[in-house]
Amino acid sequence: MSGGNLLGIPETLLPEDPASAPLAQGVDPREVAPRVPTSSLVWAVLAEDALGEDDVLEAYAFARTGYHRGLDSLRRAGWKGQGPVPWSHEPNQGFLRALAALSRAAGTIGETDEQQRCASFLRDSSPEAAEALGL
Repeated sequence: MSGGNLLGIPETLLPEDPASAPLAQGVDPREVAPRVPTSSLVWAVLAEDALGEDDVLEAYAFARTGYHRGLDSLRRAGWKGQGPVPWSHEPNQGFLRALAALSRAAGTIGETDEQQRCASFLRDSSPEAAEALGL
């Protein structure tokens, strides 16, 4: 599917992430996460912050949590395990960022298969996200 949506599967568009507003207002993600633990965005931010501080195991755990929360949200939105998850739809960005962070963290701890699987999943879901996130 990397060449585009050749199967004609509809895009999955997530609803607004409840962590988006407090994070945009500068609230510490560690304060936001307990308030909205279902948010993939807050876990992605925590994972990215931990990667930036070389806290790889913490980053991996945060990213995996964001990834699974995102999968839950995608399924609730009608996703059937494949098809586009466009980066241009801002509420999708939390899941896509968590997926990219999981790929990076997995690679850092030597989990090459997981790193490659997540990078491929990201490219297949949103080539635009893969480019924007450097994967």
